[in-house]
Formats: sequence, C-alpha cells, structure tokens
Amino acid sequence: MRMPAIQSRIQFIAVLLAFAASSLAAQNPPGLAAVGVDSMSAFVVLVRGDTLGIERFIQTPDRLVGELTLRGQPRLVYDIVLDGPGHTRYMTLNVHAPGASPQTPPVQRLLLRPAGDSVAVDVASGGAPPRTQRVGMIPDAVLVIGNAFATLELAVDRARSMGGDSVQVPVFLATGGQQVMTGVRLVSADSAVMEIGGVEIHFTSRNGRVTHIAVPAQLVVATRVDGLAASRLAIDRPDYSAPEGAPYTAQEVRVPTPNGDTLAGTLTLPEPRSGRVAGVITISGSGPQERDEALPIVPGYRPFRQIADTLGRRGVAVLRLDDRGYGASTGNFTTATTADLASDVRAALAWLRARPEMDPARIFLLGHSEGAVIAPMIAADDPGLAGIVLLSGPSWTGRRTLEYQIRYGVEQDSTIAPAVRATTIAARIAALDTTAAQQNWLRYYVTLDPLQAAARTRVPVLIIQGGTDRQVPAEQAEELAAALRRNGEGDVTLRLLPGRNHLLLPDPDGHPARYGELRVRQLGADVLGPIVEWIVSRGAKG
Repeated sequence: MRMPAIQSRIQFIAVLLAFAASSLAAQNPPGLAAVGVDSMSAFVVLVRGDTLGIERFIQTPDRLVGELTLRGQPRLVYDIVLDGPGHTRYMTLNVHAPGASPQTPPVQRLLLRPAGDSVAVDVASGGAPPRTQRVGMIPDAVLVIGNAFATLELAVDRARSMGGDSVQVPVFLATGGQQVMTGVRLVSADSAVMEIGGVEIHFTSRNGRVTHIAVPAQLVVATRVDGLAASRLAIDRPDYSAPEGAPYTAQEVRVPTPNGDTLAGTLTLPEPRSGRVAGVITISGSGPQERDEALPIVPGYRPFRQIADTLGRRGVAVLRLDDRGYGASTGNFTTATTADLASDVRAALAWLRARPEMDPARIFLLGHSEGAVIAPMIAADDPGLAGIVLLSGPSWTGRRTLEYQIRYGVEQDSTIAPAVRATTIAARIAALDTTAAQQNWLRYYVTLDPLQAAARTRVPVLIIQGGTDRQVPAEQAEELAAALRRNGEGDVTLRLLPGRNHLLLPDPDGHPARYGELRVRQLGADVLGPIVEWIVSRGAKG
C-alpha cells in the first residue's frame, strides 16, 4: 500500500527510494556527448556506511541528464529539459533491467510532457508502439525521480527562485505517477531542508553545487564526486541465482500476460524431483518492486528470496516476479490499479499450473501488504488454489488505512507543533482526495474493501501479522481472520508475532521512518518457520 499523495509501498520512506539508470560509465549521456567525463558528477548513496547506490549526472542550466543505480533495483536513464529553475519542458526515462549491460535495450521507455494540470506520459515497452496516458498533476510541478538526488535538487532550485525562507513546491514523482506538495526551508545560501512525506532531506552546497545530502531519519547520506572518478564508479549486479550447494535450481523465466506484457522472474525448482511438485507464487506490496521485494533502505532485506530459499530446501517450487513495468518486466506500472496487478498474478498462476514440473492442484499464493489484498481477490474466484498466505495484510478499506497512516505520521512527527497537527492532518487528507481523483491506483484503492474478497474465499489461509506494525495495525489481522471464518472456511490460521513490524522484522517501535535504523534486516525463524510448515503440510501429496 502506498502513502497518500506520495507513492510506493505503504512506507513513509518510499518516496525517497526510486529506481534507476543506464550506463554513463565509459560513455557520455545522449545529447551531451560533447561535454565529456570531466563535467560528469555523481552522488554515492550510503546507508549506515554501506553503498546503496550511485547516481551519475551531467547538468547544464537547461538540461539534466543522468543515471541512478540502486543495489538490486532497475536502472533508469533520465534526460530532463528545463525552461528555468525546476521548470520541466519534458523528461525522458529509460528503464533497464537490474544488472543489464549498457548495450542492453531498456525494457521500458517513457516520455513525460507537462501541460497545465496534467502530464502526458508516452509509454513504450517490449518493442510495442508507444501508448499515451494523461495523469493529473499540480500545475507547474517539478518532475523528479525519487532517490535521484540530482532531480530532487531541482525542487530546491525552484524554491530559491520563488523567494522567501520557507516555501511550498509542488512535485510530481515520475517513477510512481504521484504528486505531493513539499516544504523547502532555505536555511542559508549553502543549506536547505526539504520535507517530503514527513521525512527531511538536508542539502549542503558549496559554490552553488550540492556537495552533501543527508536523510537523518533513514541514516542515508549522499556525497558528491566529480570528474573521471564519477565515471568509474560501479555497483554490484543483483543476484537471483541459487546459492552454491542449494538443493534447487533457479531459472530465469518470462510470463506472458493477456494484455501483451511480459513479466520477468525467477522460478526455483527443487532438485532432484520425483514427480510433480507443489509451488508458491509471491505477490509484492504496493509500489513498483522487483522480484525479491528488496527494500534498499534496509540493506539485506530480500524477504521473497529468503522464502524461496527456505521452501526450495523443503521441496517446494517458488515463482517470484518483477512487477509490470519494473525490473525486467514490460508494461506500465504508473496506470495500473490493484485489479490490474491481480490480473498479472492470475496470468502467472495459469503459466505455473501449465508447467510440466508442477502439480496444478498444489499451488499457493503468498502476498505481503497489498499483495495480501490481491491474494484473496484471486482465491475468491479460484477454489482450486491449495491455499493463500497473507503477510501484514489489511482488513480496513483503502481510505481508512491511508487516513490512519496520515494521522500516525503527523502525530509522530516532532517537527509538527501539536497546535497545528489537526489542520495538518486535514490538509493531507484533502490532498489524498485530490490525488485520488487524478491517479488510477489511488482512485481504485481508496474504495477497495479487503473483507469483500475474504467473505468469498474458501481455501486454506495463513495470516501472519506483526504486533508493532504501524502501517497495518495488528487489530486488522483478527478482523480478517473472522471474516474468513464466517464464510465457512474452517482452515484459517492466525499467527501474531509480538515485536515485529510491517516488514516482519524485530522492531519494538515499528515506525516506518526508522526502518533504516533496524539492526536485524532478514526474516527470522519465527516468520519463516510457520510459513514453510503450513505450506509443506498442506502441499504434501495427497
């Protein structure tokens, strides 16, 4: 689930985490070939001292061309043509598969053209002709790319051009199709603070160039490197292969969908096999995500890889996929609703059932967060599923969940004076309504009631919920279980894990803004054990 008017995966920090780039190393960006590497700059992005990503860019007064590569995430090449400080004439955005070579064509190309209160988005993927959608936008918003800090700097440039020490700057997030008003405080000529989604980003400059960026709440810092050193920076490719000695193989696969897109993923198959095997399809939370559901702000958090590995060692196959329009998958995520994403999972289910290695009667769905909304939507119409696993899944309507997140975020924000919190909450809920009228996913999601699908689901269900979840409060797990049991389904298991947050990691507080401070960053036996034992016991040959 996403934060209202921001984006992404129901995590307050997700607005800071976009994805990116193509190769500027060893070659100059398109359109600026004459500039040379001496004019190239880069931000090296660190979390707790570990390299999270690299953003390379070349900037002139009327153009910003660059890349950002986050560990394990797709790469995006961006080219922004400007008509003044932060005023975008158009932006091109090429999405490359994680770890793809510089010569590999992008899996998706986008052209964004702002005009008044909307932006036209031309999307081309999989070699198909471009398709044009129009997305609502605050007039003259600054087009940015999440954690591409050079693009976020454009909002600071706009703020300085507006005058005053504290201004509100409209921002449109190209990677998510959402918009938000950001507050920018100009502390001095060389210092500025941007507040976006309740999280502060600190910019430090020297001689008019940003040299250091910090996101204190996330323990994220970005340091500038210039010239030849910037062109030579590199980051590891994501690894989806099976660990050495694992009793399963990991195959790169492509799943076709009815609308002509192709979902890229990894299928782990136990080896050796005696006959057909049971299988699981993982379904990620909201926002565009790659197949492991990695969260760069929490290095090492790859829950679906852990689940696939654990199940593979117990003889169960797992199919995990990049979301449409993300990673190596084609399609357009920006315009997709929860129902559209459910249709992609149905296509994956049909594809997996048709595999000769699989027993079609022993296929499970496992969803996290919004994925735990999608799984019952599919199970309600498909009693042939062997069961579904719901991790951190909501029972409340989308509107109620998002309003809870707004209130919690404001009430926990020490920078917002108690006297103005009520008006701040009201303003952010109003912004939610404005955005819902313009954005496909949010318009659909605010009206979505997970209990409707739960009332029609008649397959075995396992619910796992963290006791300190501040995105989907734990009380919702009981409501979800009760709705499933009322329809006559007797096989409903609920596991409430004290001291576990929305990511199902140990966390006594659970505040999403402090995920970057988590010391344990992988699922423990208290999460993996119940999942695996439940699936293995119900997926045994009968």
